[in-house]
Amino acid sequence: MLRLLKFKTRIPAFLFLLISFSGFSDTATVVSITAVQKQIPVLAGIADNFVLEIGIEIKGNPTSATLNGIILNISGTDIQNDIAEIAVFSRQPSNGAEKLIPFGKPGKPQREMTFQSETQLAGGINRLAVSVRLNRNANILNHVEVTCKSLEIDNKLFFPENPNPPVSQRIGIALRKHNDEGVHTFRIPGLETTNNGALLAVYDVRHNDEVDLQEDVDVGMSRSTDGGKTWESMKIIMDMDEWGGLPNRENGVGDPCILVDRQTGTIWVAGLWSHGKPGQRTWNSSEPGLSPAETGQFLLVKSEDDGKTWSQPVNITQQVKNKNWQLMLQGPGKGITLKNGTLVFPAQFKDENRVPFSTIIYSTDHGKTWKTGRGAKPETTEAQVIELSDGSLMLNMRDNRNGNEKSRKNGRAVMITKDLGETWAEHQTTNSTLPEPVCMASLIKEKFEVNGEVREVVFFSNPASKYKRDNMTIRASLDDGKTWPGEYQLLLDEKEGRGYSCLTRIDDKTLGILYESSQADLVFQAIPVENFFGQKR
Repeated sequence: MLRLLKFKTRIPAFLFLLISFSGFSDTATVVSITAVQKQIPVLAGIADNFVLEIGIEIKGNPTSATLNGIILNISGTDIQNDIAEIAVFSRQPSNGAEKLIPFGKPGKPQREMTFQSETQLAGGINRLAVSVRLNRNANILNHVEVTCKSLEIDNKLFFPENPNPPVSQRIGIALRKHNDEGVHTFRIPGLETTNNGALLAVYDVRHNDEVDLQEDVDVGMSRSTDGGKTWESMKIIMDMDEWGGLPNRENGVGDPCILVDRQTGTIWVAGLWSHGKPGQRTWNSSEPGLSPAETGQFLLVKSEDDGKTWSQPVNITQQVKNKNWQLMLQGPGKGITLKNGTLVFPAQFKDENRVPFSTIIYSTDHGKTWKTGRGAKPETTEAQVIELSDGSLMLNMRDNRNGNEKSRKNGRAVMITKDLGETWAEHQTTNSTLPEPVCMASLIKEKFEVNGEVREVVFFSNPASKYKRDNMTIRASLDDGKTWPGEYQLLLDEKEGRGYSCLTRIDDKTLGILYESSQADLVFQAIPVENFFGQKR
């Protein structure tokens, strides 16, 4: 949340007012000092995490005010082992961009840190930023807190005050960043925990551009065997290369959705393959039919060794797509295994009238054959699915109506089926409870320890906003998604990002999330479940 820190000064109040408003232009005056903290992830793998921004407003002769020093308070879970370095920068405009000029010398973390230099303050707003660089082995369950204790300007001390508690900024990992390994953009996260406890992250590898299919896009995977603390090198697990004699940029495959068969341990990943139609977006250019030249293709790959190796793609388009539909594709995100062993992927299609519908595809024979449910609701697309306590399925859907609907009717569309998508009924929370700016979201239901008792918990993540893809938030429900109490939610990233996310159960005490953050293409964070129901951070 935004914190505005008022300031006090040792200058007597009557004299301060006289200086401020006497009208003399040859004396610089400190008009205001603000220190702004926002809830953002602090990431290992990022050189500069700007955790605190300081604004100093100066009125008068811009050359007669000098910033001499800044004192910061540093706290958190384990600052000595988590933080490698703290630095302060002056943010200076430069040819329409911004230049960062160090203020004082960076240092190793201490509870109180002093930065000294001589920086001239110009008339108007002068901006500074406090940067944290984490150690590579920083504990992902920890947090950091940085506040400004005081500033020295023209050898006078100013003491910011903050009546509210400081923001605790959670540690995370920048799993994929812009230009990593020469890749332009990584998008569309899926995240799952295997039967052996490995974490598998899948995502779009957008080689040349940030745009959706059609382009040179592959499905990448990262794997962790220690709960997300460290990750193996990226592997490409879906790549149609130059199929049919066309270049890579006309054979993109993306929008992955991951599913673990809980009975056999087999891991499935679904992807959309687009062939031909260069320079066009597949969502609009895909046509009726079943062949690659006509329409987008529904592909599956699988791993039977805990994600170490993967099969060649299998095309199930003819099993799951009505030939009259314009397009059929998966989630994205993740699928589930029902209690009876049925495999279920969330899915979506555009019918013969180009109207989109969310739905499901399912297999009752462990992936040998697949069937498609009916459309749950028109004008819905990217969805996630869970099995409720009574055996019915809840489909939580992105709803195009929310692009214009900003009243209390804004919210995720939620439908229920008791017959694997043959019929659908509205849930009590539909289009009213979980606000969205029209974006993909994540929904899981798993067993976790809540206040010493094992409970089934539904977790939901999305940009919790009607207007922009900001305020990435996780909510919890203890009653199968009927209610989402305000006290059972955590804000992870209040700044704007691309907004897609995927949740998983790491263990009975820890929740994992992979999301498109304001700070990196794909961010992984692990969160103690007790933070939702007990100790808050």
